[in-house]
Amino acid sequence: MFDIRSITLGEKITAEDISEDLEFLDDWEERYRYIIDLGKQLPELPDELKTEDRFVRGCQSQVWLETDYDSDADTLYLAVDSDALIVKGLAAIVMAALNRQSPQAIHDYDMDAFFDRIDLLNHLSPTRGNGLRAMVGKIKQQAQALTA
Repeated sequence: MFDIRSITLGEKITAEDISEDLEFLDDWEERYRYIIDLGKQLPELPDELKTEDRFVRGCQSQVWLETDYDSDADTLYLAVDSDALIVKGLAAIVMAALNRQSPQAIHDYDMDAFFDRIDLLNHLSPTRGNGLRAMVGKIKQQAQALTA
């Protein structure tokens, strides 16, 4: 059974952890393998959650975003699924930074600076980069709606 709150990216594996792991790897072939392995840790979204309103537009692959907001804890939980392993890995990187954060923290987090720090966008095709930005944009849009 799918439980969005059981996804530990952002808690057990943080953006800082990923940054340190990537620095340790010598070349981008190894880094891609690492990113794909991260994606394999993401649970698959059940088919009933792969709906039009959860679909992330602007991605080359099919990508869906599910969110769950805990107002008592002011925490937004994220789940992302894709039909492409590399995209699931990229989603895992985003989730390590944004999952289990408050909507305000998500809104304030500078993903572009993080992507620059790990030199990610220079190693993706322009369409993958645009898809990654679309994914971050949809997450930030949903967080923004909760802070309004």
